[in-house]
Amino acid sequence: MKRRNFIQLSTFAGIGLSLPISGVFSACSNHSEHSLEFKNLVSGLLKDWCDGMIKVQIKNPSNLEEHGALGCPSCSHIHGRCMDAVYPFLYMADVTADKKYLEAAKLVMIWAENNVSQDNGAWTVIPNPKSWKGITIFGAIALAEALYYHGRVLDSQTRKQWTERLAKAGQYIYDTFTIDFTNINYGGTAIYGLDLIGGVLGNEDFKLKSKKMAQQVTGFFTTKDHLLFGECKPDAGKLSAKGLHGVDLGYNVEETLNSLVMYALKNKDEKLLQVVTKSLESHLEFMLPDGAWDNSWGNRMYKWSYWGSRTCDGSQPAFAMMAHINPAFGTAAVKNTELLKQCTSKGLIHGGPHYISAGIPPCVHHTFAHAKPLAVLLDHWKHLPEINKKAALPRTVADGVKHFKDIDVSVFARGDWRGTVSTYDAEYHYKYDYRQATGGSLGILYHSKVGLLCAASMAVYQMVEEYNQQPQPGEDIALTPRIETFKDDEWYTNLFDLTASMESNDQNGVIELLSKVNLKNVAREAVSETAFTFQLKYSCVKDSLQIQVSTNQKIIEPTAFVLPIASPSGEAVEFVDDNEINIIKPEGVVSIKSNVPIKLKNISGSRLFNMVPGIEAVPIEVFFEEDSNELYLTITVN
Repeated sequence: MKRRNFIQLSTFAGIGLSLPISGVFSACSNHSEHSLEFKNLVSGLLKDWCDGMIKVQIKNPSNLEEHGALGCPSCSHIHGRCMDAVYPFLYMADVTADKKYLEAAKLVMIWAENNVSQDNGAWTVIPNPKSWKGITIFGAIALAEALYYHGRVLDSQTRKQWTERLAKAGQYIYDTFTIDFTNINYGGTAIYGLDLIGGVLGNEDFKLKSKKMAQQVTGFFTTKDHLLFGECKPDAGKLSAKGLHGVDLGYNVEETLNSLVMYALKNKDEKLLQVVTKSLESHLEFMLPDGAWDNSWGNRMYKWSYWGSRTCDGSQPAFAMMAHINPAFGTAAVKNTELLKQCTSKGLIHGGPHYISAGIPPCVHHTFAHAKPLAVLLDHWKHLPEINKKAALPRTVADGVKHFKDIDVSVFARGDWRGTVSTYDAEYHYKYDYRQATGGSLGILYHSKVGLLCAASMAVYQMVEEYNQQPQPGEDIALTPRIETFKDDEWYTNLFDLTASMESNDQNGVIELLSKVNLKNVAREAVSETAFTFQLKYSCVKDSLQIQVSTNQKIIEPTAFVLPIASPSGEAVEFVDDNEINIIKPEGVVSIKSNVPIKLKNISGSRLFNMVPGIEAVPIEVFFEEDSNELYLTITVN
């Protein structure tokens, strides 16, 4: 970090603080018109979401298993964490004086106490006392913030009951949580949670444990790229075959880094502020120009929803509160909030940009989780630094190729093209089928004129968290661009190759990323009696992107390259001839040409939809021709 920026940060951290972090930003309280536009966006979206949640709230006093819960338009079960909505509901009750919000807040707490509350102070993820209790930290933070900022709207009896319930939850967290007892998002979030709860309750033991964990968390950042690691079961310290840690962008930016920033600011922890500032800057390298988080490579990308992660809170607090250090942080907060609004319909966030066009109902979990950070921003608004989108995001102005060694992922930019290529091999569970983009695959392809062109999905869609994911509608066909063949009805693809290597160069205006990959099945066994080793080369110049696939081996089985192009229903698809296809987008025409005939993978010609990351796509495929060992596709935008 540059010394000037650190001095600024250090001075900022030394400002007198009140509970939990009000007053931190008092020197930055004069907001421009652009900043006020962001406030209007945040407050309008929060109201829309709260009204949307009230519309699906169940009111049936005769059935205590449902009464007060938030019904889910997409899931057949009630999400145990719906009590997290107590904070945004109580915020709205306070600022509007509308009793419907107060009633909604009380109802979600009533449901939680009747269905997921445990004697030891925990809450469970579903109404089953044996289910996961770690989510207690998120409910406890929501309840603590609701009580601290807006408890005045409660009657004395309710406030007393909720405070006592918070004390029980705080004790459970204090007794149970360590920095590494499970994924880092729990221990990391507990740092802020225990400090916050300890402040609300006047419990110094909670705050002391929080401080100890804050000292420990600095060891969970990668050495070269400063990425937060630890999203990796069963052992957060376990390394992959390539020696890489488990990193998930979605959980980091939408959950853990928020808590670390808020704790560090409140407690003037300059060491931690230095660490998280570097980390925020590294993570920001993966934000696309439209405000999306490129988590195509993340080891928990099975919950990637383009704008973030399905059940996390949202990235707004960390980036908005640190916008005085790097104005691009403020841009990130604004752009991501704008994207969330674009994915909102009838008061609920949909889990990707094409849910609405595909007719896929939203999961309510997205909304009650992401409403909380908006309430956080508004509760700290008069103290926040200037927030606008004047400063360019790193990926908006990037040119060239950058390799992130700690995850073996490269991002490239030339002209209007932005892309991500991954050979990352760290898995989440180590026992499930491979999921995220790897094997030299193109995790993201984006064009500044027409937007998203390619986005990776899970290789095989799995309900890794059955209560936190929606079932895949229709046929499960991966959206990740790939080489594939079938032998004896078994699928072989580079998407299952954890040993792929990658190199890159940028000369004479041409960016080249070259990967050597093998075609493997889900058991990581290479296909036999046909070509299995291929070279994948991505060549990017200002006006086009070319994908070249070649092999020195004999191709016996039909082998193809599949290129799903992101395209919502309603966009026209035209075959110019056998070797060229156009997709007509509102902002321009995407043209794909090949040296071999182009086909559509699904016979009907209709769109494919995948839950990760909520994208519809036109599934283009091209096959190697007989006695040919090379094919290519060239993409242009006019």
